[in-house]
Amino acid sequence: MTKTVYVDNNATTRVDDQVIEKMLPYFGEQYGNPSSMHSFGGNVGQILKQARKEVALLINALPEEIVFTSCGTESDNTAILSTLNSFPKKKHIITTRVEHPAIKNLCENLAQNNYRITFVPVDNKGRLDLDYLYDHLSDDTALVSVMWANNESGVIFPIQEIAAKVSAKNILFHTDAVQAAGKLPIDVKNVKTDLLSISGHKLHAPKGVGALYVRKGTRFSPFMMGGHQEGGRRGGTENVPSVIGFGQAAKLARENMADECKHMTYLRDRLENKIIRDVPNTIINGDTNNRLPGTSNISFEYVEGEAILLMLNEMGICASSGSACTSGSLEPSHVLRAMGVPYTAAHGSIRFSLSKYNTKEEIDYICEKIPPIIERLRVMSPFWHEK
Repeated sequence: MTKTVYVDNNATTRVDDQVIEKMLPYFGEQYGNPSSMHSFGGNVGQILKQARKEVALLINALPEEIVFTSCGTESDNTAILSTLNSFPKKKHIITTRVEHPAIKNLCENLAQNNYRITFVPVDNKGRLDLDYLYDHLSDDTALVSVMWANNESGVIFPIQEIAAKVSAKNILFHTDAVQAAGKLPIDVKNVKTDLLSISGHKLHAPKGVGALYVRKGTRFSPFMMGGHQEGGRRGGTENVPSVIGFGQAAKLARENMADECKHMTYLRDRLENKIIRDVPNTIINGDTNNRLPGTSNISFEYVEGEAILLMLNEMGICASSGSACTSGSLEPSHVLRAMGVPYTAAHGSIRFSLSKYNTKEEIDYICEKIPPIIERLRVMSPFWHEK
């Protein structure tokens, strides 16, 4: 049986064994509702409080500023829709051309419903045009939403600077930190963000749990109405086992971040150096001096990314041709298109995203299999022969 080499961690991560161990009792003997008055449920409520504290510590927030959600998409949607409901007279949103579909698609939908959306462009390295952003701030702007780090290119945006500029205009600022949390230090006491989204399954917690940071004093309108859970900000009984797992994953990420990032950076650079050396007409997409430690987006010119993925899959290698939320489309990634990556390269783009579980041996295995795959596909490609 072919060994599985998993390098698609920006799509989802393996749940840490310590996280699973922490969760298990809450599927069985400790099944009480944390909102119940009796001690059987109250004991679960106390563990939930500890999980909330751990998630808060990951970004240096207060526990009461954390609202648990079902995922990063819910957190993103809540941040935007809450702000619009809180400021009904304001009809303008600023975001970027390279946001995750959770932001991009919602904003495009809002544009069909009497809202004005400004999409900030990026350059060929995936860096934001900050002057364009600042020039479009106005009294009608309800919210600026800029991701902390891009899920496809790994490029990190200057969130501290942007948040300060936006805050000075008395406009709310939101950042989708789904890819950044657990990989980069985040301190909301030093960054003037009002709202911040996190997803558990990107940092070795289970799928189906996320969080929205809501700075104390920020106007907030609940997205989900129901009971008094989450301080009345998100109705519905909490997903207790997953929230507890999320708390444990946040604790582990905070404690081990420096070592894990060093490990991933070493593997990423090893991967890229070997591929660039051994495969001609290959491009590293994005700002290579300012990106996530474990993200590598590589374009192999004159071949199709889907064909590369299929052949990698036969070798047991799990990678991606872009965001997992858009991989059903045969269109080039909207992120690469926004960066102006040439058509002949954008279609042959592969994202390798690493985690603490990847090894040097796995990277070397990928680097051994990639050159013959690309060579074989280029022989069959009419674009390669026409170049």
